Amino acid sequence: MNKPLILLLAISVAMPVGCTYYQTAPGTYTTSTTTSASKFDRSWSATVGAFADQGVRVSSQDRAAGVIQGSRNGIDVTASVQQQADGSVRLQFDTSGDTSRDPGLIDRITQSYQRRMGR
Repeated sequence: MNKPLILLLAISVAMPVGCTYYQTAPGTYTTSTTTSASKFDRSWSATVGAFADQGVRVSSQDRAAGVIQGSRNGIDVTASVQQQADGSVRLQFDTSGDTSRDPGLIDRITQSYQRRMGR
């Protein structure tokens, strides 16, 4: 083999194979099930359960507005569950307060929500 061919082969083997993976932004999810009412109910229940799983004490629930609020160790957590025009449900988690005390809390809540939704 000649040197340019060997060099080209070495470079092609050394180059990493890349794939693009697009993921939903953390804390924002769209769900789909059979009926609009059951989609909202299922997402609402999964959200309340995810808060409980991660020790977030629910301080208020306004189902009509689609807002659940709670706190854990000085971190305020808000979930917004909104029915979309196409029948899907949009869920968003937000944290505020002393988030440095538990920077992974929002990720764990998201994971609990995903498990409860069967994902």
